[in-house]
Amino acid sequence: MPAESRDPVVVIGAGLGGLAAAVRLRALGHQVLVLDAADQPGGRARSFDRDGYSFDAGPTVVTAPYLLHELFELVGRDSSDYFDLVAVDPFYRVLFSEGGHFDYVGDEERLLAQIGDMSPPDVDGYRRMVAHSQRIFDVGYTQLADKPFSRVSDMLRIMPDMARLSAYRSVYSLVAKYLKDERLRQVFTFQPLLVGGNPFHTPAIYLLIHWLERKWGVHFAKGGTRSIVHGLVRLLGDLGVEVRLNTPVERLEVRDGNVVAVETADGQRIPAKFVVSNGDPSMVYTRMLAPEHRSRHTDRAVARKRQSMSLFVAYFGTKKTFPDLAHHTIVLGPRYKGLLHDIFENKTLSDDFSLYLHAPTRTDETLAPPGHESFYVLSPVPNQKSGLDWEKEAPRYMDRILTHLDERCLPGLKDNLTTHFSVDPRYFENDLRSHSGAAFGPEPRLTQSAYFRYHNVSEDVGGLYFVGAGTHPGAGMPGVLSSARVLERVVPRGSAEEAKSLLQPTRSLGSSKLAAE
Repeated sequence: MPAESRDPVVVIGAGLGGLAAAVRLRALGHQVLVLDAADQPGGRARSFDRDGYSFDAGPTVVTAPYLLHELFELVGRDSSDYFDLVAVDPFYRVLFSEGGHFDYVGDEERLLAQIGDMSPPDVDGYRRMVAHSQRIFDVGYTQLADKPFSRVSDMLRIMPDMARLSAYRSVYSLVAKYLKDERLRQVFTFQPLLVGGNPFHTPAIYLLIHWLERKWGVHFAKGGTRSIVHGLVRLLGDLGVEVRLNTPVERLEVRDGNVVAVETADGQRIPAKFVVSNGDPSMVYTRMLAPEHRSRHTDRAVARKRQSMSLFVAYFGTKKTFPDLAHHTIVLGPRYKGLLHDIFENKTLSDDFSLYLHAPTRTDETLAPPGHESFYVLSPVPNQKSGLDWEKEAPRYMDRILTHLDERCLPGLKDNLTTHFSVDPRYFENDLRSHSGAAFGPEPRLTQSAYFRYHNVSEDVGGLYFVGAGTHPGAGMPGVLSSARVLERVVPRGSAEEAKSLLQPTRSLGSSKLAAE
């Protein structure tokens, strides 16, 4: 017997994917209830407050901002009433281990001038690479990012275009075809790491990220990414959607082949019209869905998937400011391919590292006490398949990173620290419920992309759908928000009258704890 139509759609997880899904489901006329295990919304995009400093826990780079704006437009609201985005320039500053730097910017004239200074023959190569990136974008993003890949025919349909665009090659291989200077190859191939991929294995379709950044720019949310999360929760409050925190879902109840309810950790049974999970599909299938309901995603099948790398993220505040620092800085180490091989294949913790340094107070001074700075630095590390003892490794790794930053780009850092702490693969595995402590779900390889990634519609049971980093189209803010777009194509419609009524702006209903704040 199917779930009663008066039951709400239950969204598991209040990450960006779950919140975006809840808005779109409400715009389709459904009653929606969002459940999250944590004490605050956001998932990977949650935040930390320590000693007067504010830190985004996870994503800090906002690209394709229209995906956020349209969520508000769907229900007759203006996103600027909920949060503010500002453009970041440069997009990234890349520091080379041998000295010097490159500012990756959106302005082509400035970009080409820097390329010409470094490697004159690569100016024409870059132009041709950008043209190729745009062609990939026109197919891989514009046509496919919000389309479900539930059937083999969906994959077969795009294979000729993908072959013609050499999308089967790795990102590094395709970029190397156009650029000869190794430093430039690194500048224009690190982006897959931001979605959990090794540039030497990630298919070249992900080169579309380059044109996506060039097309819409790189932005930062005033107040941090948390302001986007809070804005979405407030919007849901305005729409009468409850975001219920501290409510971990432990089990999906299946009747006659369909999910009809969820069971929480405290034993509460919540009936559901259908369920949308923003959780890691690997964990949902193996932890929430009983084996007898799984014919495709068995424990063995899930175990065969290659999970992405994990992250060590250090958060720290200083009583000294560093005004010459860029908002986003990539600190490259002496090795590139070898380091990535250690992380993804050998699963060892190397003596060297490459880092992403985020300095939000470059753009928003309110995130630290007056005259102070707040930072986070991200280091790709092996996932929990490594067997590393992070209880012992974390303090040592933290000290190594702070020492390295002190020597490379933040002189006097260690003498001016006021607070610091870190998260590591244990956080992703335990707090974020991510399989193997992976930071981005399954690794984006050719055999784990599009049709070969977890589908947005479950093949094992009816009434179960997925959004977020683990499903199509993949990780990263544009991918996660696009997965909620895919949802509109596959779920049943709700009440047309309900949907129409939302277009009349209303005062905040304060139906979630956060909205009331």
